[in-house]
Amino acid sequence: MKGLLEGVRVLDFTTMMAGPYCTRQLADLGAQIIKIESPTGEQNRRAAPIRDGESAVYGHLNCGKHSLSIDLKTAEGRRIALDLAAHCDVLVENARPGVMTRLGLDHAVVREVRPDIVYCSISGFGQTGPDAQNPAYAPVVQAASGYEMAMLEQQPEMTRPGFVGLFLADVMAAVQAFGAINAALFARERTGAGRYIDVSLMESVIWLLVYEIQLAQNHLDTPRGYYRPVRASDGFVMVAPGGQLTFESMARAMEHPEWIADPRFTTHPERNRNYADLMALVEDWTSTRSAAECERVLMEGKVPCARYREVQELFDDPQLDHRKAFATVSDGAGAFRVPNPPFSMTDAAVGARDWVAPFGSSAPQILGDLLGMQAEGIDDLFARGVLFSQGCAQSG
Repeated sequence: MKGLLEGVRVLDFTTMMAGPYCTRQLADLGAQIIKIESPTGEQNRRAAPIRDGESAVYGHLNCGKHSLSIDLKTAEGRRIALDLAAHCDVLVENARPGVMTRLGLDHAVVREVRPDIVYCSISGFGQTGPDAQNPAYAPVVQAASGYEMAMLEQQPEMTRPGFVGLFLADVMAAVQAFGAINAALFARERTGAGRYIDVSLMESVIWLLVYEIQLAQNHLDTPRGYYRPVRASDGFVMVAPGGQLTFESMARAMEHPEWIADPRFTTHPERNRNYADLMALVEDWTSTRSAAECERVLMEGKVPCARYREVQELFDDPQLDHRKAFATVSDGAGAFRVPNPPFSMTDAAVGARDWVAPFGSSAPQILGDLLGMQAEGIDDLFARGVLFSQGCAQSG
């Protein structure tokens, strides 16, 4: 089967996580991705873990993409990039606002050579406004968005915001950009017109704050009951007695039907007011059992429950295996696993492609096929430092 985006060609100027994860999703649906790297290579080519000189993180984010390394500081390099843009349906970049303009590759210029281009810019705070030029990594955006303080409020044992190692801002922006690009491509099929898309990490994180945005505007008389872990004999368990029927099912599964008539727990507002008392009773039950037994008993009773697992355990999970949640891809150091998209669809291929292009290796194929360059001319561009590949990268 072909992917739904088979025949769509994307020129990819992205680095780090938000942009590359967006274009990887497009690749997973069959699009041809032409990744443009700097003469020193995209930063993630040096991101740990490194195996035999190959970054697994780079492969995770960039499998299924072609790689060209062009010195965009040269007039010839910029001309090659613009010539490639004329053959592409989509362009994605996540440089700081203004960089693509200085390179002569901004939306207005690209539209002159490809009027129906779907051009997507991803940045920390958007392309315009007083904060547009602020430097932005995901942890900075997450702090500025209110997300980290909302998380702190939900952690009564903590006195300061926690360490940041999960880059939710990047992943959310990647997903938002992926959806916007596909919507723009759909609209182009109807109207013939391209679109300019401006995605910000800041606003992408704000989309996560559903309850928090509304609580900031509306006083809540009843305290909000936060889901919390309870201790098992060998780990932790998440038990989520949300609605009335679920709470009653939990009480019966734990062989404590008297909780149902307890005036502290008879209604949802009362359970919220006395949530700490309820979860203390739950932990009295879970702490005498293994996490696996808690999970089994409560799930059999139709109570949402899960033991806390390490990431390593996911690879052997029967449900994820059934769903084909992971794909095996290969680079120069061998095979490793990456997530597939979290959806499947009928009569269309969806999944990570099993190849990671070596640095700059796609120049002969892409420049030959799209721009009609001969091998001698491509070799000359390498010799003159306009193009780069593995073995002739600039240090830096």
